[in-house]
Amino acid sequence: MDEKDDKNFGFEKVTSNQKRFLVDEVFSDIANKYDLMNDLMSFGVHRLWKDEFCSLIPNLAGTILDVAGGTGDIAFRIKTNAKKQNKDPHIIVCDINQEMLKVCRDKAIDKNILKKLDIIVGDAEKLPFQDNSFDYYTVAFGIRNMLSIEKTLREAYRVLKPTGKFLCLEFSKVQHDIMRPLYDLYSFNLIPTIGNFVTKNQGAYKYLAESISLFPDQEDFKTMIQTAGFSDVSYKNLTFGVAAIHHGFKS
Repeated sequence: MDEKDDKNFGFEKVTSNQKRFLVDEVFSDIANKYDLMNDLMSFGVHRLWKDEFCSLIPNLAGTILDVAGGTGDIAFRIKTNAKKQNKDPHIIVCDINQEMLKVCRDKAIDKNILKKLDIIVGDAEKLPFQDNSFDYYTVAFGIRNMLSIEKTLREAYRVLKPTGKFLCLEFSKVQHDIMRPLYDLYSFNLIPTIGNFVTKNQGAYKYLAESISLFPDQEDFKTMIQTAGFSDVSYKNLTFGVAAIHHGFKS
């Protein structure tokens, strides 16, 4: 296989088309239990991570593209924050998986958050938006599932306005020597077991653990963001580096 078709689906080598199908299948299968599993896997800590992530969006009257927005967790948090300031940002939730977006639509209806919220099926590597369109680009726990992180970052740069802000929340490399083996044990053994019990899909959460372990570490990912053109790139570790927030600006 050439570089274009040599992709990782967890630890398995597959073609680009195979990975796209397999990742789509994973998220279609677990969409209805996705939010519940996030709470169970992280003991609710993901909520604190996402709150901190969303706090890095100061202009709550701006235009925001939430890529791999899935069930809408980030978008709804931003809307809640904005309401406290009597602001109402225009948010587009973009995801390639229709089942995840169906959950997002249902939640939007339940929360009565329908104004200035668009839910669009789209590929992060080929976004259906014009250049220089958004004040913010957010992606939370999604970029490691892309066929090409590099293409995804270049598209993020393209659609942001000049001085627009890129924000990414993603699992990263644990920085604590004692915590690291404990986290690996939890990721590779307990998470798939919990996933099997709750969703009846152990393979989906085996893939989750493997994809996390293969994702670039904090410094390498920072370099990738800089290579895509972003400036003032920095990151903050969360919970010993289990997750990290990276952000930068379009020049």
